[in-house]
Amino acid sequence: METKIIAHQKFDKERALYNISKYKIFDCTFNGINDGESPLKECENLSVESCYFYLRYPIWHNTNLFLHNCIFYETSRAPFWYGENLIIKDTFINSVKALRECRDVKLENCQIISDEFGWKNINFYVLDCNITSNYAFFETKKLILKNSRITSKYSFQYNENCEATNCFLSAKDGFWHSKNCTIKDCIIDGEFFAWYSTNLTLINCQITGSQPFCYCKNLKLINCTMENCNLSFEYSEVDARINGKIQSIKNPLSGTIICDDVGEIINENNKYNGKCHIIVNKCLNSSSTKI
Repeated sequence: METKIIAHQKFDKERALYNISKYKIFDCTFNGINDGESPLKECENLSVESCYFYLRYPIWHNTNLFLHNCIFYETSRAPFWYGENLIIKDTFINSVKALRECRDVKLENCQIISDEFGWKNINFYVLDCNITSNYAFFETKKLILKNSRITSKYSFQYNENCEATNCFLSAKDGFWHSKNCTIKDCIIDGEFFAWYSTNLTLINCQITGSQPFCYCKNLKLINCTMENCNLSFEYSEVDARINGKIQSIKNPLSGTIICDDVGEIINENNKYNGKCHIIVNKCLNSSSTKI
């Protein structure tokens, strides 16, 4: 069956192009007085290019979608739910709750403004994107981010098997309850970062923000810096090699923390009686090791 073409048209009715397959849709607008929802629902093998989406729930239950150079306006709530094998490139999405419960997604060179973005997806690849959100990537598994900028409170919560490389992450309360995640060559700016995480590894990262890394299990920091990070590592199992100064360390549970300098080591009201080994390099000449 040959690919059919739909071009230069406007659609505004309910489920206007429902259940179509093997179509190229070019320069079409989904908007109008009928204000119909779900124009491209239950479709497969679509190529959608240079289209404009205003209607709600525009792309649900799609399989094998290639979408390029499109705009999703604020009224196009909750695009891309329950899809599989989606490639989205050079696209602007300004609608809440985009990309939920999808599998095998590639997002490249996109601009995203979407609260509750990227929830509960599996196999999600994000490259060269700029994403502004709150609660981004909630409960997403097998997420790979590269060369991207993420600005989101409460991001990456309950993530599993996430890898972030060469990214800027502005993430208050980011990576809470995450499991088996690796962050490499990233800049991280956010308070209360990565509480309750398990098997989190950070390599060559710059970390800024109050009270990071509390209640963590098997936390590893390799060749990282920590700026304005007070009350760090409370009740955490940690193996950290920090370049430079840590503002303060409070009641770490176990492991080893090595840093060049520390403003304060706090051991008070230590409920769990932690036994973490803290080594401050500037003190080594005087044989001073703090426990």
